[in-house]
Amino acid sequence: MSSVSALANVHIEGHFGDYENKNKNEILKISELKNLLVVQIVQYKNSRLSLDEININGLKLKNSSLNVVSDKDTRILWNAPNNWLLVSSKKSLLNEILEVFKEEDFAITDLSHSRAIIEIEGEKVKEVLKKGCPFNFNDLKKDNSVNSIYNGIAFTVDMLESNPDKVRLFALRSFGESLYNSITDASLEFGYKSI
Repeated sequence: MSSVSALANVHIEGHFGDYENKNKNEILKISELKNLLVVQIVQYKNSRLSLDEININGLKLKNSSLNVVSDKDTRILWNAPNNWLLVSSKKSLLNEILEVFKEEDFAITDLSHSRAIIEIEGEKVKEVLKKGCPFNFNDLKKDNSVNSIYNGIAFTVDMLESNPDKVRLFALRSFGESLYNSITDASLEFGYKSI
């Protein structure tokens, strides 16, 4: 069964905004990511299991704010105390997750089809995010993540790269189109390529 894109009705390929007479490196790139495994991992309060005893795909959970651990296929974002969001291109990883994280210690929820994921890359990414979010994005570095709001929409930002900046934005699927429209509206000033 194939999944239906959360942004199928609004994501159109092409150039938009003030992109003319600009170097291709100066304009933003906006894309929708699909077919990723997205899993929420929550350790129960009464669990006595040490996080040092656990790793998934060679990655250890870190219980510190803004922290992301990653390899080439998988990223684990700190969401809240004892709460993480695992994002991976390896969909088969779900079986390993269910084996490693025992249900007496963890709640595992597959959120793959309930999230819209937008990726933005370019020099002006932080300027776009500042337009609708109160977080100080000057402090956001590579392998950081933050939960906040963008024009009233709850979202998660995962900083993949810096120089140029590259972020993934996660929102509930039902708010995906609204977030996408807000992000693309804020990007018009800089010009963007939708891919």
